[in-house]
Amino acid sequence: MNECILVADDDREIVKAIAILLEREGYRVLKAYDGMQALDQLTAQTVHLVIMDVMMPRLDGLSAVMRIREKRNIPIIVLSAKSEETDKVLGLSMGADDYVSKPYNPAELAARVKSHLRRYTCLGGIDASPSDRIANGRLEYRTDGRTLYADGEPVRLTATETKIIDLLMNNLGRIFPAEEIYERVWEEPGFASENTVMVHIRRIREKIELNPKEPEYLKVVWGIGYKMEKMEK
Repeated sequence: MNECILVADDDREIVKAIAILLEREGYRVLKAYDGMQALDQLTAQTVHLVIMDVMMPRLDGLSAVMRIREKRNIPIIVLSAKSEETDKVLGLSMGADDYVSKPYNPAELAARVKSHLRRYTCLGGIDASPSDRIANGRLEYRTDGRTLYADGEPVRLTATETKIIDLLMNNLGRIFPAEEIYERVWEEPGFASENTVMVHIRRIREKIELNPKEPEYLKVVWGIGYKMEKMEK
């Protein structure tokens, strides 16, 4: 079955153009023209990825992203105008995996869709094995299922957050520059990637740290990058 992509934007011409682009790539496309329609489509249909505009009537895109993240971990790409840098950061903070600036480059958008679907597919549907675990203080990462536990409770991570955790938990104590994290996770050159990585790191901290403002685990090494602190046994 072809993957299904939901495109939500109040500009019908943009939705039409993106739908044509994605259908040529072999995807099935659902269309929505406001945030409420997008949520309704997600409830009624099986969707594998969402492309969401920020400014929409009835329910804006960022609020819709938050509602989706309450129940689903599917990839979400936010569309935003180039001048709206705050929208990009807000979108990532609220649960989006990536953003594409308007006017978008069709080849870039198609490549990002493929990358996120590949990552999401690779991370899904695998059962954890007790023999493949990385224990680190309060955290336990089950590598086969790519599931993170904090104090014995599963942590709800998006596909992008899981890829970051997979990289850092498999390399405890190693410092990764933001550019390298971006290149490994997003699978594209990491130019000007610091903000994107920083927002995802902050989101993960909020889920695993007892005090996100004074993290024990996911630490920044100023001027170098980020690492998962290796705890003494």
